Amino acid sequence: MLVIDSHINTLAYSHIHLMNIIFDFGNVLVRWEPERVFLPYFDGDKARYWFFWRHVCDQQFRDRIDAGEDSRLVIHERQAVYPEYAEAIAMYMSRWDEALPGEMPGMYQLLQELKATPHIHLYGLTNWSMETFPQARAKFDVLQLIDHYVVSGDIGAVKPQPIIFNTLLNRYNLPVDQCIFIDDNPANIAGAERLGLRGILFKGADPLRADLAKEIKN
Repeated sequence: MLVIDSHINTLAYSHIHLMNIIFDFGNVLVRWEPERVFLPYFDGDKARYWFFWRHVCDQQFRDRIDAGEDSRLVIHERQAVYPEYAEAIAMYMSRWDEALPGEMPGMYQLLQELKATPHIHLYGLTNWSMETFPQARAKFDVLQLIDHYVVSGDIGAVKPQPIIFNTLLNRYNLPVDQCIFIDDNPANIAGAERLGLRGILFKGADPLRADLAKEIKN
């Protein structure tokens, strides 16, 4: 059952319409904090860290790995462009697990409540390399609460590209009007909404619980 306000009331929605809730993983279910790896490497220099993150291991670099390209080749190419950052670039994969310090607060309990609520089904949609995702899923209990999911590295596309959303919808025969998509990235929310999904920008477990309660009542 979904706990609307644990201090006031607990409601079990036994007559709600079918609802499919699709979760992003990084910074929604598990914490992804690359600064934990790279800020100490750059001696706490935030300017150097942000230059590295925005221009060296930039979004294109990360998307290529998440989309399933061989990380060794992507890293080698980037090291050739930025040889002075060769060691730090390699750390993106060699120390990936250190950037995942734990689960997002309150999300394991919320997913347990949702799984126990009639007519609600949980799915996952994540930008993640298949080189590391299986280990992460085995490590974090909250990820194991999601039985059905699509991983970008498995299909060669990343959010917010339409193909990754459509792959999930088609694989599990999900009607768009019965789906809610939750992500911490506004661009991914916008991509989902362009396809007709309802989007919720993730701001924490408690705000999400309130947002979902409103959706369920409607």
